[in-house]
Amino acid sequence: MKRVLVFGMTENPGGIESFLMSYCRRMDPAKLRFDFLCNCAEPVAYEQELRAMGARIYRVPARSRDYFGYRRAMHAFFAQHAAEYAAIWVNVCSLANIDYLLLAEKYGIPRRIIHSHNSQNMDSRLRGLLHRRNRRRIGRCATDFWACSPAAAAWFYPPALLPQAVTIRNAIDVERVRFDPAARQRLRQQYGFGSRPVVGHVGRLHFQKNQRFLLEVFAGVRQRCPEAVLVLIGQGEDEEKLRQKAAELQIADAVLFAGVQSHVPAWLSAFDLFLFPSLFEGLSIAALEAQGSGLPVLASEGVIPPEVRLNDNFRFYPLAAGASAWAEEACAMLRETGRVPFPAVRAAFAAAGFDIAVEAAKLEDRLMSE
Repeated sequence: MKRVLVFGMTENPGGIESFLMSYCRRMDPAKLRFDFLCNCAEPVAYEQELRAMGARIYRVPARSRDYFGYRRAMHAFFAQHAAEYAAIWVNVCSLANIDYLLLAEKYGIPRRIIHSHNSQNMDSRLRGLLHRRNRRRIGRCATDFWACSPAAAAWFYPPALLPQAVTIRNAIDVERVRFDPAARQRLRQQYGFGSRPVVGHVGRLHFQKNQRFLLEVFAGVRQRCPEAVLVLIGQGEDEEKLRQKAAELQIADAVLFAGVQSHVPAWLSAFDLFLFPSLFEGLSIAALEAQGSGLPVLASEGVIPPEVRLNDNFRFYPLAAGASAWAEEACAMLRETGRVPFPAVRAAFAAAGFDIAVEAAKLEDRLMSE
């Protein structure tokens, strides 16, 4: 049995966290065990489930909050535990910090996997500079170069490494997110939605996800369909600004900031339309899960990778068209576009290579190989 040390799990059940859980749930514990190194003090997403799987969870201070404590804890951890691991698997959205790989190399973990989950800098200018610096030297400390999409690989890795880059599908368990009429009715009753049209979005409240534009779109939807409500699932640094924006647009009474939710599939069942106007993406799990529920999806054209579109009711639309045009399209989809039945959903995911049952077996074989 091999043990793999994983970095990338945080307290927020976002895309990377969902990706890791989709695969971890499918691995054979007699062959592979995953432990998690985390830089947050709070319990991480799915922590109880991970521990039930036999995972060990280790914590170090965040580098940005306590640099010297972080350095001491990192060296102490790798000095004590590196010999236990056949591999380290680092899941990140930028190369601003590659200390995990550098120390894994220093302390002798033989296989060092870097996995790209984004296609553009989503943080500060400083982190962008650090990413470019570390991009030039990632080939000296990593042994395996993975990415969620070709675009994510091209942003992470220098041209000389691209032939070695491997695309790992952001596959999901479509059975887990399939449409559930009982969950739909329960949530709609609980929140007083009744039969009103519910527009939904799942994502970190962050400029990358473009929720400011989304609120402008929804303001236009309300003008055309006054009964509509909007649900934003997720948390992030932009929440207060977005609440203020909703108030400015006079739609605050129709917008539910639902925060982090432990059972997103139930919310997907409650939605009638999924809006996804991101400014940049790697390969979105949120958009895949929405399609797993059969939801109509309206997503930013030229931003979301085209391979994400699996269902016929998934529509790409240019951000340059503006909020009013988006609102018109959203209202048309609410009126005319229904859910895709689950048998068709399941067939589409399997045909496109996004079925976790198939992809997890491939990843297990890859991790078991030398």
